[in-house]
Amino acid sequence: MTTNGYHEPVAELSASTRSLHQALATVIEELEAVDWYQQRADVATDDELRAIMVHNRDEELEHAAMGLEWIRRRVPKMDEMLRTYLFTEQPIVAIEEGSHGDNKPTSGGLPEDDLGIGALDTGE
Repeated sequence: MTTNGYHEPVAELSASTRSLHQALATVIEELEAVDWYQQRADVATDDELRAIMVHNRDEELEHAAMGLEWIRRRVPKMDEMLRTYLFTEQPIVAIEEGSHGDNKPTSGGLPEDDLGIGALDTGE
């Protein structure tokens, strides 16, 4: 692994791949923070401190959700997967087993040229 979590030479990566890496790394960091705050809230002996930890955890959940939404909007395969699995009531594994006939294996589901993440300057 090279610096900043990259596995390949940064100069050889497209701008869209570098942006996607930033978003993925950020979501990972936010979810790690959720875990830290949850653990701290569990062991806090002071009620007010526990409330702060829970508040902080929830803020990190918000940040993670925002990052996931950015990724979903720019990576068509992620959009497809989230639409398949999120907000459903069926057993998760049953959803996956039922989708085998519809989805053929791809090279990650992303176009080779721009990773399917579209224009980075969307004006949003």
